[in-house]
Amino acid sequence: MWFSIILGIAITAGVLLVVALGLIASQRPVALSGQNDAGLDFSDTLARDVGDVPAPEPVLMRDGYPLPCRRYGGQGRDVPLVVLVHGSGWHGMQFHTLATALAADANVLVPDLRGHGAAPMRRGDMDYVGQFEDDLAYLIAGQVGSGQKVVLVGHSSGGGLVMRMAGGVHGGLIDRAVLLAPFLKHNAPTTRPNSGGWAHVLLRRMIGLTLLNAMGVRGLNHIEVIQFDMPRAVLDGPLGNTATTAYSYRLNQSLAPRSDFRSDIAALPPFAVVVGAQDEAFYADAYAPLMQSVTDKGQYHVVPDVGHLGIVDAPQTLQLIRDAIHVL
Repeated sequence: MWFSIILGIAITAGVLLVVALGLIASQRPVALSGQNDAGLDFSDTLARDVGDVPAPEPVLMRDGYPLPCRRYGGQGRDVPLVVLVHGSGWHGMQFHTLATALAADANVLVPDLRGHGAAPMRRGDMDYVGQFEDDLAYLIAGQVGSGQKVVLVGHSSGGGLVMRMAGGVHGGLIDRAVLLAPFLKHNAPTTRPNSGGWAHVLLRRMIGLTLLNAMGVRGLNHIEVIQFDMPRAVLDGPLGNTATTAYSYRLNQSLAPRSDFRSDIAALPPFAVVVGAQDEAFYADAYAPLMQSVTDKGQYHVVPDVGHLGIVDAPQTLQLIRDAIHVL
């Protein structure tokens, strides 16, 4: 009897392993044109003057990785710590205007997440699922003073990371959150198909690697599972070398809420969601009904005539973050 049960389990595991490997092997990354009119609008980003952006300072993480981090406002003041978390494919430079405006109200830190920025050790990859949360927790613990409050601000996938962190072991570090057009999950009612044409998901690879991870097999988690149709104007421009156009499985999983994303939403501290009415990647009006169904801690703001990237520099965003700072 026991032999039959063990044999059945072994056969099932073997079949799942073969299926998973077959799915992974059956798909390869594709060449994206960078000419997708349905993707994200980077025109304002490209027009921004970045000549006065401060150089990032390396902050050593627990494993010795030098995490690039820009600092605004200086340390040692009796004000909250605000950490700005960037979205997919880009880096902390996107927050320069916002961070400069916040410098009078807070100590502001803007990291280039591991795998991103000008010179990451492994672009689009990291060591394990959940490493972003550990990095942010280590960064906060090394910067925050006694009794200092912490506001986490995340844009797009960075907002997804803030929610993931709230629902994880480090959630107690966050006093308030501001989520700018946050990514909830690919199957959430807030998400447009393929994030509005910006994301190209290698679905068979994703399914195969998910099966392997369910069996405890993580040796292939470095494989790319998602690509971003970054505009040619970005890739061919002066900041083209700082763009990240593909993510590994373990990085992609780390930059989003968990499968049960509602539990991560429910774990958020008091928060505000702000999203542009013209967001190309997400349905702006879908956030409030979804998130209100699991928590009453949120405020929701839809900004007219603003798109996905433009929400970072919208005046309403600056005011909402200042509001979050001043109630602490």
